[in-house]
Amino acid sequence: MVVIGFLLGSCGGSSDPSGQVRVSAASSLSDVFAELESVFEAANPGVDVILNLGGSSLLREQILAGAPVDVYASASADTMAPIVEAGLSDGEPRVFARGFLQIAVPVGNPAHVTGLDDFGNEKLFIGLCDQPVPCGDLARQVLARAGVDPIVDTGSPNVRSLLTKIETGELDAGIVYVTDVRSVPGRVDGIAIPDAVNMAADYPIAVLAEGPNSDGARSFVDFVLSEIGQTILAGHGFVAP
Repeated sequence: MVVIGFLLGSCGGSSDPSGQVRVSAASSLSDVFAELESVFEAANPGVDVILNLGGSSLLREQILAGAPVDVYASASADTMAPIVEAGLSDGEPRVFARGFLQIAVPVGNPAHVTGLDDFGNEKLFIGLCDQPVPCGDLARQVLARAGVDPIVDTGSPNVRSLLTKIETGELDAGIVYVTDVRSVPGRVDGIAIPDAVNMAADYPIAVLAEGPNSDGARSFVDFVLSEIGQTILAGHGFVAP
């Protein structure tokens, strides 16, 4: 296969990676990292990528507490910064993708949400990601730029938890990433946020200095940054940095 051949020639280096590669990644990367895992493992049969998905701030705290992690992929530079400051990053993190925000509503939009102004409507059930989760911070910045004081009925620890609440009709609307709406076709509807107030999450990735499999970690990060990795990311709606 062309993809496998490319990866073996470009990501394996002088010695093929092997063993477990523990990757902690923001929950908004769930689907695309599942595909990246599958393709990388197919090209490197001796590797077992183990994904730990969750809110970027929660994953950061796990790493700072000593969790055995090889690669950290965060949804913001702010959540990555303490890792660098603690000397836990092997080299400078690299931004590998960008994702914009979008309003998500249940299929059919039963509450007739039209835009950001509705997030100040006390009659609607509104949800945002908690702070300091990146999707929560960015959503509040977008609302502030739009001049909207949100009335938030519930928070969520990560963007996929918020998406589930919208999908099941528990909420009338929430703010997630464009890629999250695309990940559940036919299960939620998306409403565009005007470009003038929308914001993007820049996703940095780093090899962790104290991870148990530094060779495997570097190979996986190289793959994410490679042409094939970037093509997979684009296929899930991420924008090149």
